Amino acid sequence: MADKELLVDLDAIDLTTPIADIEEIRQYNPQRFEMEQLTGILYENMEEGVAVAYKDITDDDFWTRGHMPNMPLMPGVVMLEACAQACSFFCQKNDMLGADMLGFGGLDEVRFRDPVTPGDRLIIMCKLIKARRNRMVVCKFQGVVNGSLAVEGVLRGIPIPTKQLQAALNSK
Repeated sequence: MADKELLVDLDAIDLTTPIADIEEIRQYNPQRFEMEQLTGILYENMEEGVAVAYKDITDDDFWTRGHMPNMPLMPGVVMLEACAQACSFFCQKNDMLGADMLGFGGLDEVRFRDPVTPGDRLIIMCKLIKARRNRMVVCKFQGVVNGSLAVEGVLRGIPIPTKQLQAALNSK
């Protein structure tokens, strides 16, 4: 395993059997089509404030043709989106923010350590650091591929005012 301590002991959980599939993820996360960046949820522990999800990377992912030609590397921004969706699923399922939708509020201490390519399974771990209802959630996250840390950081999630946003969009 990676030298850095992981948020979850992956040897202690079943990495082969999801506890939630894409249909359950869709109950909590609004992303669809190309923007769905989770394949399944593997583990949740509300007492410890941790969850483990995964994204199976394929040749059919929208970015493989152009990033980079003949050497497809998962873009860092897409890795971050996958991590954000894992954090969002956990926070929304457990109603930590009290919001219809959770959005990006910021990123800190982000590091990219190893490449992610088609054929890989990106295991995403998130740990809740702070939850302020109706204001913000803060989660640490890590992404691991083949036992190596690929990405890590701290994510802030904020409530998205869906009703106001929809009204503004409808008035255009």
